[in-house]
Amino acid sequence: MHSDLDTDAAAARALFQSLEGMEGLSRPEPAPALKARERFPGQAALIKLYPGVLVAGTIALASTWLSQHYGAPVMLFALLLGMTFHFLHQEGRCIPGIEFSSKAILRFGVALLGARITAGQILSLGITPIVTVVIAVVSTILLGAFLSKRLGLRQGFGVLSGGAVGICGASAALAIASVLPRDKDGERDTILTVVVVTALSTIAMITYPLLTAALHLDQTKAGVFLGGTIHDVAQVVGAGYMISPHTGDVATYVKLLRVSMLLPVVFVIAFLAARMLPGGSGGARPQLPLFLVAFAALVAVNSFGWLPKAGADAATEVSRWCLVTAIAGLGMKTSFKDVMTAGWRPVALMVVETAWIAGVVLVAVEWFL
Repeated sequence: MHSDLDTDAAAARALFQSLEGMEGLSRPEPAPALKARERFPGQAALIKLYPGVLVAGTIALASTWLSQHYGAPVMLFALLLGMTFHFLHQEGRCIPGIEFSSKAILRFGVALLGARITAGQILSLGITPIVTVVIAVVSTILLGAFLSKRLGLRQGFGVLSGGAVGICGASAALAIASVLPRDKDGERDTILTVVVVTALSTIAMITYPLLTAALHLDQTKAGVFLGGTIHDVAQVVGAGYMISPHTGDVATYVKLLRVSMLLPVVFVIAFLAARMLPGGSGGARPQLPLFLVAFAALVAVNSFGWLPKAGADAATEVSRWCLVTAIAGLGMKTSFKDVMTAGWRPVALMVVETAWIAGVVLVAVEWFL
C-alpha cells in the first residue's frame, strides 16, 4: 500500500515539475541518459526551443484573431499581449524559444519582405517619387540622430526611431534593431519605438485622407503623399483605398519603394555601427546582416519574374506571421515598468519625425509632382 502511494506521489511530482517548467519556474535537468537519445538530427535543439516558440506563436495567433475582429493593428496586439507574459522570460524553459523568436524568426521574416517588391514597380513611379522617398527617408533618420542628442537620448534611439518612421514602421524598427550594438536599453527602445510608431501610423491612417481632401490633392498626389508618409504597410493600404482604387494602387507602390530602402539603410547602419564600436566599448560588433542579402536576392528573383504570384503571396504571408511572432517574443522580453521609465522625450522625438517626413513629402507633391 505504501509503495503504491509512493509511486503515485513520485508521478505527481514529475507532472508538477514538467508543468512548472512551462510557467517560468525552474525545472531539474534531465538525466544524461535521456539527453543522449535523439531520434533525428536537431531533436535536442527542437526540444529546447519549442516551449518559447509555441508561446510566441500562440500570442501571434491570438493577436491576428483580435486584429481581424476589432480592427486594431496586429503588431500592437502582439506586443501588448507579449508584455503580459514577461514572466516567462525571467526564468524557465521558455527563454531559449523566446530569444529564438525575437531574433532568428525576426530576420527570416524581414528577408521574406523582399518578395513584395520588384524593380518594375519602383521604376514605374517615375523619378520624382523616387527622389522624394530617398530624401524623406534619409533626412528623417538624420533628424532623429541629431535631435536625440539634444533631447538627452541615445543616438542609437534616434537612428532606430527615424528608420522606423521613415521606412516601414515596426518591421523597419525590428530590422534596424537587429544590427545596432547590444546594450541594456536596446530592447526597451525597440519596444517603445514599435508601440509609438504603430500608434502614430494608426492616427495617420485616419487623419491623412482628410488632410488630402482639405488640400484638394488629386488622386495621384494623394497616393504619393499617403504612401510616402504613413508608417506601416497595412495602414497605407487602408488609407489609400479609402479614397479610391487608383489612390490605393499609387500609395501601395510608393510604400513598397520605402520598404526597398530597408536594404541600403540597414547595410549602412550595420557598417557604421561596426566602425564606431571596434569591440571594447560595451557592445558586440554587428555581424554581416545575411538576412538582408536574402532580401535583395528575393527582390531580384521577383523582378526577373522567376517567382510566381502564388509563391510571392505565400512568402508575404509567412513573412507577416514571422514578424508578428517576433514582436510577441520581443514583448515577452520587456516589462511595462521598463517602458514607462523612458519618459516623454522618445515620444516627442517620434512625433517630430512624423511631422518632418509629412512636410517633406507634401512639399514635393505640391511643387514637383
